[in-house]
Amino acid sequence: MTDPSTIDAVEFYWRPGCPFCSMLERSLNRAGLPLRKHNIWDDPADAAFVRSVAGGNETVPTVRIGPESMVNPAPAEVVEALRRNAPHLLPNAG
Repeated sequence: MTDPSTIDAVEFYWRPGCPFCSMLERSLNRAGLPLRKHNIWDDPADAAFVRSVAGGNETVPTVRIGPESMVNPAPAEVVEALRRNAPHLLPNAG
């Protein structure tokens, strides 16, 4: 199991020209969430990870928070995953 204290950002998998990626990134940035961006067109390992959680497809945005991965999630789903896996990353965590 992943130690929540070792999670320091939302792992955000994207590709250039993806409007869904842009919309989700803007929403997460507005919410003050730390993102670590992975361009799946620049790194074959990142593309392979996305395929492993997206049924063999390179569907983005894909988000990983600790042990939990989500394909094309809503911003609220990302926040809920943070509450479960890394609540210290939420802006109002005290």
